[in-house]
Amino acid sequence: MKDTPDHPLNSETLSAREWVKTLANYREPDALRSSFELGVTFIPFIALWVLAWLSLSVSYWLTFGISVLNAAFLLRLFTIQHDCGHGSFFKHRAVSDWVGRVIGVLTLTPYDVWRRTHSIHHSSAGNLGKRGIGDIHTMTVAEYEALTPFHRLMYRLYRNPVVLFGFGPSYLFLLQNRLPVGLMNSARYWISAMGTNLSIFIAIAVIWYFGGLSAVFLIFLPSTLLAATGGMWLFYVQHQFENTTWKEDEDWQLHDAALHGSSHYVLPPVLQWFSANIGIHHVHHLYSRIPFYRLTEVLKDHSVLAQINRMTIRESFACARLHLWDENSKQLLSFRQARQLYG
Repeated sequence: MKDTPDHPLNSETLSAREWVKTLANYREPDALRSSFELGVTFIPFIALWVLAWLSLSVSYWLTFGISVLNAAFLLRLFTIQHDCGHGSFFKHRAVSDWVGRVIGVLTLTPYDVWRRTHSIHHSSAGNLGKRGIGDIHTMTVAEYEALTPFHRLMYRLYRNPVVLFGFGPSYLFLLQNRLPVGLMNSARYWISAMGTNLSIFIAIAVIWYFGGLSAVFLIFLPSTLLAATGGMWLFYVQHQFENTTWKEDEDWQLHDAALHGSSHYVLPPVLQWFSANIGIHHVHHLYSRIPFYRLTEVLKDHSVLAQINRMTIRESFACARLHLWDENSKQLLSFRQARQLYG
């Protein structure tokens, strides 16, 4: 029987590869809807920036509070940039790309560099033989055991939540994004990085000239770094959960890795809106050309997908202690669990 929304149980028999054919029905973006989503995100972001600027003469605490709120809109702009990178936000690729490039200045992310590294991430997520670009570095238990004590310490520091979610976002968005890391041999990506850097420099110079250091440190930096931290956490829990999947290159399969190696992060409606449905990550990874506003439509029509790798906010906190992939149990383990199992 043909799989339809009226017969969701039929979907249970579909393989990951077969799901792709079904999900292709949701790939077409709607220009009016995309424009609306961009407008209801960008306009409030600018309005809150202006409000925060005006509040500098009233109260620095008020300014900071407005900037914290604006971080949520900046995070949503980043997820729209993310859709642009996949060519799923507007039907015309050039329109998506230029919208993405403009947003990239606001998110401190050189769009063309990020689009390429993120594409590599999508094409290799869960592949033990192709780690290193566009992902959070994850070692196997065997690899960790083979390290020297010093390098074990370095890996433990890297995976520490304070470093990963505290210092990590600042390093990534303020420093690492200034260079086309991983793509240093291509002039195209140098142009992307340097063009974005120049635009950011001009923007900060204007902010500093008219608003002083207080505008930089109470508006620009808080909203940027809080949005970066939220984005880092979302990216982490999308793939770093106990029953994710990693395989050696010869056993790895793109569609299986996408569906079963990505989580379904169930968020309250307001957080789901600000994160632009990015928590429905298993569907996104399986078919990245679906606009974010149609991902909920997919779950409504195919309820079986809503149950795959389902994770609540409360459950997600436990993911922060998972650090090593165990090739025997096929699970992510904490350092303590690995020590208990293998000594």
